[in-house]
Amino acid sequence: MAAMFSALGSSTDGSADDWPYYGHDAGGMRYSPLTQINRDNVARLKVAWIFHTGEISDGRGKRKRSGFETTPILIDGTLYLTTPFNRVIALDPETGKQRWAYDPKTKLSWDYGDGLINRGVAIWPAPGPDKSGESAPRRIFEATLDARLIALDAATGVPCSGFGAGGQVSLRKVARYMPGQYHMTSPPTVIDDLVVVGSAIDDNSRVDMPSGVVRAFDARSGALRWSWEPIPPNTKPLAKTWRTGAGNAWSIMAVDAERHLIFVPTGSASPDYYGGLRPGDNKWADSIVALRAETGEVAWGFQLVHHDLWDYDCACPPLLATLKRKGRDIPVVIQGNKTGFLYVLNRETGEPVFPVEERPVPQSDVPGEITSPTQPFPLAPPPLVPQQISADAAWGASAAEREACLNRLRALRNEGIFTPPSLRGTLVIPGNTGGMNWSGYAFDPMRNLLLVNVNNLPAKVRLIPRAEFEDRRHRDAEDGGYTAQAGAPYGLFRNFLQAPSDLPCCPPPWGMLAAVDLAEGTIRWQVPLGSMQEFGGSHPGTPAGSISLGGPIVTAAGLAFIAGTTDPFIRAFDVETGREIWKARLPASGAATPMTYMTKTGGRQFLVIAAGGHSHVREEPQSDAVVAFALP
Repeated sequence: MAAMFSALGSSTDGSADDWPYYGHDAGGMRYSPLTQINRDNVARLKVAWIFHTGEISDGRGKRKRSGFETTPILIDGTLYLTTPFNRVIALDPETGKQRWAYDPKTKLSWDYGDGLINRGVAIWPAPGPDKSGESAPRRIFEATLDARLIALDAATGVPCSGFGAGGQVSLRKVARYMPGQYHMTSPPTVIDDLVVVGSAIDDNSRVDMPSGVVRAFDARSGALRWSWEPIPPNTKPLAKTWRTGAGNAWSIMAVDAERHLIFVPTGSASPDYYGGLRPGDNKWADSIVALRAETGEVAWGFQLVHHDLWDYDCACPPLLATLKRKGRDIPVVIQGNKTGFLYVLNRETGEPVFPVEERPVPQSDVPGEITSPTQPFPLAPPPLVPQQISADAAWGASAAEREACLNRLRALRNEGIFTPPSLRGTLVIPGNTGGMNWSGYAFDPMRNLLLVNVNNLPAKVRLIPRAEFEDRRHRDAEDGGYTAQAGAPYGLFRNFLQAPSDLPCCPPPWGMLAAVDLAEGTIRWQVPLGSMQEFGGSHPGTPAGSISLGGPIVTAAGLAFIAGTTDPFIRAFDVETGREIWKARLPASGAATPMTYMTKTGGRQFLVIAAGGHSHVREEPQSDAVVAFALP
């Protein structure tokens, strides 16, 4: 069926040169109209400048390991970025020279479960007409790891004295707040004269984790305007005490300024892998929810996973576009999930554009657990990653490696996607890296193609009865992550399904870049992305395809740029064919999403990526480099 998409809030005439939002436009398209760098000359890209932040933590001592995940924004001729330590830095976009820096003195010794990371800033007033019609000096907003919202003068980096107390507002006034366990990693979202923030909350340490509240603050004064609870307090008498938390929005939100809607992707309720104390679907956890900007009221919501037991967060940022079908325009929101499913929903109503059906799924055999009888399966597009694997399909780089993987697989409960956690151990496929993770996706409105990087890495999950979990001897039997889930009758063991060499046990590729035709709801092409040949050591002859965290962008020249892999490269792909046509080595892997812009004075298009290494891959080298590429 013929269809046509258009970008929300971005020009396609080639005149735009800024990148004013995390996703280029308010709707998160990650689409640039620039064409100076194209298929014919991309191979000539060279490093134009490198900026070093001077901030790296290797995870020793009292600090967590850092990961450099920022995506800079460019507006009014200045490039703004954040460091893993929450410093905000303004750079000259042509030379990479620092104009100013602000250090919020974040408490780096607190135990942030995600490590020391920050993905960027937001700017206010947003590009376009201000709702009040008044002009105001631009402000930079950052949400810090230690839960503060900070407003800076965009020109000087000085805190805005009229905002909160000395330029900052505390975000710690939430139910069950605990230092470190409640923190911020993603940039705030700006709509009208409001700054909206979610939160990152540590997984699995206890049942009653902090509230996943989403809050809106006045962009001028810092006054709280509204709050929205994804999982509202229990108000009905139940046979058992109902306890949970989280359901938080830790990823990037999207904005429809015309309709005054904020699109919020939410994560799992606490604890992730046992839901016996949180019966029912746990709405609005694991959902995409449209909130009215003025009040915070729910316009509509769509839950992607009922009663989540697999850590299947909506980690992807939502993406807004317009679909032309049967002679009329349909505003849509595109929402991916760690399951590997991609949902296309009407932006005004939440109704699926492609059909979604509830299908029966495997049920739990864990005492106290009540599994959702069904889960929502979109009929199109198809899943972007494998959702089942037989033991006989185990992969290994050698006969011994494959035998080790076979033994691991055969021991697990394994009925495909949505197989519940068990006492014997369950194969969770996809694992908790996705599918699709915070890397998200980019949309080319001229070609109707959604570019998305996906991971193929199953995991083992085992619930451990409380008495056994408290006996530490039982925690030495197998290497992996042990988490208390305090307050629940079961602790947790979890690790990825890897061979002794650390390579995955499932058939490659373990990471892909895909192009989804959203006119037809089909996969146009899929290609391996990167390599794991040097992952955890040297593995000559390893098939192509790497796990990746850090997403793509696309340009009007028909190019997709992406880093994100465990190998230290940034690459360019032809969006129509999936052919890799350029790559460049970085100082460390680029676990971030790149951006591109054209300077007004020099008229050069730059491609910029933060290259610092992944926060959770200790075998990788680290760096503090922001690298800019341009044509000679």
